[in-house]
Amino acid sequence: MNDVTGPVPRSDGEGRPGGLLVPAEHRSPVGRRLFLGILGAGAVGTIFGQPLQTWVGSALSTVADPSGGGLAALLPGADRFRLYTVTGGFPEVARDRYRLRVGGLVARPLTLSYGDLLRLPRTQLTRDFQCVTGWRVPGVHWAGALLRDVLALAQPTSAARAVEFGSYDGVYTESLTLAEAYRSDVLVAYEMLGGPVSTAHGGPVRLYVAPMYGYKSAKWLSSITLVERATPGFWEQQGYDVQAWVGSSNGRHDTPVP
Repeated sequence: MNDVTGPVPRSDGEGRPGGLLVPAEHRSPVGRRLFLGILGAGAVGTIFGQPLQTWVGSALSTVADPSGGGLAALLPGADRFRLYTVTGGFPEVARDRYRLRVGGLVARPLTLSYGDLLRLPRTQLTRDFQCVTGWRVPGVHWAGALLRDVLALAQPTSAARAVEFGSYDGVYTESLTLAEAYRSDVLVAYEMLGGPVSTAHGGPVRLYVAPMYGYKSAKWLSSITLVERATPGFWEQQGYDVQAWVGSSNGRHDTPVP
């Protein structure tokens, strides 16, 4: 048989290889020649930029599903997300049972429900999502509460200098400086891609840090802790930069996300 079948590599973090993603039965089989040809084009796309990456994404539209699986999950620059997990599974939390704990160096520790987040002022952004491994999803629609509005409810003390984030998977952690957390393009996001954040994409609530590489946008957000000095997050402990600005960190020169 010349068809590519069997498990497809999954990604840990934003595009980091690890685990397995088994293609759904409805996906079209991919001939070996097509697979190798598009794989080569995808690799070239990371060198020659967005126009070729966009062509790759179009070529893959019939062999990959919108959630980020299929052949597109193998290729950089395929104009779609890759599904990933650092634990081998996706923690499922129903929206009506979701709770976000906010504590640490704050005057008012609190626990927010999904409904509480919806009642905060809503911010919408349309921004690219850039993975540190090279693939990029252009023009993603996001909606949620500004992280700074969530922090304001808890009233950080004068000793707070950074923010740590925990995940419902029990492993994925991240951090930002307080100045970064107060930016107007950092969301506690409950919507993306035109609807509620799915479990596979980190829902019901995830972080979105627009100007930084995707690993900073912690999925399955469970806690926000104000601290004097942040502990490096899961991916920083694997060698990635703490200051993960797109285009000026991790030895990469991608176009910044404005």
